[in-house]
Amino acid sequence: MPTPSDRKYTESHEWIKMDGAVATLGVTQFAVDQLTDITYVQMKAAGTKVAKGAVVGEVESVKATSDIYSPVAGEIAEVNAALADNPGLINTDPYGAGWLIRIKGADLSSASGLMDAAAYEKAQGH
Repeated sequence: MPTPSDRKYTESHEWIKMDGAVATLGVTQFAVDQLTDITYVQMKAAGTKVAKGAVVGEVESVKATSDIYSPVAGEIAEVNAALADNPGLINTDPYGAGWLIRIKGADLSSASGLMDAAAYEKAQGH
């Protein structure tokens, strides 16, 4: 799956896509490939204030548990409720239906160190 060019990426394999002042956050295909079958997702609740770099949840797989970090500050506006019953959505559609949370009041200009798709793929050796 090609890395979408309409979002930014972190070194810890999260992606963020801005829509005005709302940022949708998920994990990359590379992260999914490393984790393999995702079995459980636990994110902080809507209304939670998050700082840039803060842990906002975790993803568990048959191999490991990985913390999810927010590359922006803001407030969690929405958690992807579909993942409670079907965490495998992350495996099948990490850039679409497998999104994790939406953060309102996000300011991408304060997010340093984010990569575009080409830089992210190069960092992964592609």
